[in-house]
Amino acid sequence: MATTNGNTKPVALVIGASRGIGLQVAIDLAASGYAVVVAAKSYSTSAVVEGPFPPDPNSQQSTINTVEREIRKAGGEAIAIRVDTSDPVSVEELIAKTIQKYSRLDAVIYNSGAIWWASVEDTPYKRFQLMQRVNVEGLYATVQAALPHLKRSETGGRIIVVSPPIYSRFFRGKTAYAMGKVGMSVLTKGLAMDFERQGLSDRMAITSIWPAVAIESAATDKFTREDPSMANDLRKPTIFSDAILAMLRAPTSVVNGQLELDEDFLRRHAGVMDFSKYSVVPGTSPRRIMPAELPDLTVKEQDDEGRRHDSSKDIKGKL
Repeated sequence: MATTNGNTKPVALVIGASRGIGLQVAIDLAASGYAVVVAAKSYSTSAVVEGPFPPDPNSQQSTINTVEREIRKAGGEAIAIRVDTSDPVSVEELIAKTIQKYSRLDAVIYNSGAIWWASVEDTPYKRFQLMQRVNVEGLYATVQAALPHLKRSETGGRIIVVSPPIYSRFFRGKTAYAMGKVGMSVLTKGLAMDFERQGLSDRMAITSIWPAVAIESAATDKFTREDPSMANDLRKPTIFSDAILAMLRAPTSVVNGQLELDEDFLRRHAGVMDFSKYSVVPGTSPRRIMPAELPDLTVKEQDDEGRRHDSSKDIKGKL
């Protein structure tokens, strides 16, 4: 497929790519042969920064513009496009600009997220609302805008969502946050079923990914500054990008609708057994924060599931 600028590489859109995990994913996708659209709200008017380049990947100096520059300096293809995932119009413009630039879209990685961990009583409504807009609503807007283009992908459209497995302990102490993040995982499950029903699951897939061990990021920097020993329990973000690349290479039958942990996926499907290279502090064995075994969400169906109804057919021709 030829494009407006002569690019024939598969195109990956990474949303939430200015720092930390998203930055690493964008860099590694580019190194693996993708043209990368680096998207986030954090941007700078100039890609030139004071001091050493590239800047600290978890600092305010790291923006979509510096990430684009870093990829290009390494010989990769990238473009930075600002997006506010709480605004569906901004999301639609991001997809439109991506297609205008490359005329194709093959993979979307949704890493954008708003975090607030507290009880329901201690979570203001405006904070709750922001998390839903950035997390689950932002993902939904992205998927709807991207789907028509992903369906035309010659390599098969893929969506990777940073959202967790669904299990009881995840809700504890962060109900408002969990409502949005689990909602994102429900979208993964539901859209995967849509792909199957529409006969697209042989070439399209959506997968959720979550860290089994805490990953070094801007959020963890705060804690390691207060207590440097906490770095012993952190892994580098390269484990996440390695897992995402493995998911993109895997057959759709392996990944469609799955809620995966980075470590477990790499062990089962990429043959990784030694994870020591991912430890932030060499020689340490970071503590796993996720359960060793997660619940199976499937159920034993009765003979008659009941009649399915498609509400969209109720309004066709009425709008």
